Amino acid sequence: MVNIVVRKLDTTPVEERPIEIVERKGLGHPDSICDGIAESVSAALCRMYKEKVGTILHHNTDQVELVGGHAYPKLGGGLVVTPIYILISGRATMEILNRENGEIVKLPTATVAIEAARSYLKKILKNIDIDKDVVIDCRMGQGSMDLIEVFERKKSEIPLANDTSFGVGYAPLSTTEKLVLETERFLNSEELKKEIPAVGEDIKVMGLREGKKITLTIAMAVVDRYVKSIEEYYEIKKKVKEKVEKLAKEIAGDYDVEICINTADSGDSVYLTVTGTSAEMGDDGSVGRGNRVNGLITPFRPMSMEAASGKNPVNHVGKIYNILANIIANNIAEIGGVKECYVRILSQIGKPINEPKILDIEVITEEGYNLEDIEPRAKDIAKKWLDKIPEVMERVINGEIKTF
Repeated sequence: MVNIVVRKLDTTPVEERPIEIVERKGLGHPDSICDGIAESVSAALCRMYKEKVGTILHHNTDQVELVGGHAYPKLGGGLVVTPIYILISGRATMEILNRENGEIVKLPTATVAIEAARSYLKKILKNIDIDKDVVIDCRMGQGSMDLIEVFERKKSEIPLANDTSFGVGYAPLSTTEKLVLETERFLNSEELKKEIPAVGEDIKVMGLREGKKITLTIAMAVVDRYVKSIEEYYEIKKKVKEKVEKLAKEIAGDYDVEICINTADSGDSVYLTVTGTSAEMGDDGSVGRGNRVNGLITPFRPMSMEAASGKNPVNHVGKIYNILANIIANNIAEIGGVKECYVRILSQIGKPINEPKILDIEVITEEGYNLEDIEPRAKDIAKKWLDKIPEVMERVINGEIKTF
């Protein structure tokens, strides 16, 4: 029997509290670059393993480090003089025994990892020269034998948990959370880049709500080659501000929203970059130091410290349970009478991942609704998604579910 517990939470919903803080590190932020590379490497290894041996093998590529380079940005176009250094470490299966003929099959693990990292960087950083401005180093090691054994030991189609860990999720997003998330997505959208190519990919959005007022503080890298003068730089900021204000009206209509962009700018001292990311100038990055699996950093909500990106999507509960907890919470939040839902899932190493030690559900109910009205449906939703873990894993591998 799966241990599912549904409880009523007697507290004030986040949206109704006097203060709320929400952050998102955009795609070009050094921490998010590491998350994206880690996840791309894992997905590429999954595809390679399936092609070469017919099944996904043990790996965890959640150890990616970025060491910032050195650049000289200037109006009209500067240059990078020291490349960004990226280290891919972690663990992955590099060879496997062919049980039919007794031969060792060598696998192109490092080659696949480096190519996945290069492809990802080309996709998200439109103003960087991958051949000159970035050095990618792969130092992945062979996986721990006991974890490989847990990975391969199967009683059924459901894998066994490779760790004793937990995942956390909640729903729905507050207005501030939606606004922070959608602001970064908009500023890094193809639509915006075509209209204002000077906007780089390194964008961090910090949201503060005080009562009915939301202040967005946006750090936005500006690409120097598209800016000919200081006046043009400030004009770009003005255009972007107007566009974000329009977006804010759509998402947070009855809130007073203030937009602040590159608040450290002063006169001729402005946020210019050559490549569109602060990684070019000494800003370092690591996997798991930024957004949680729902794309946000939310100190007013329960969070896991797990670095989900790059962990294998087959049996690493640190990844699967955080994703699953958010899916379950979002489904339960759609039940009539549920104001907010919080989900926590705990595993035990070596146990089937669809049989967690506990799946704890907390709900804040609307006035006039009782827990008894919600509990059976909430349990049914949780059971359904536990049974659909293989489907969730496939969606992660295919890039349909994001981890940061």
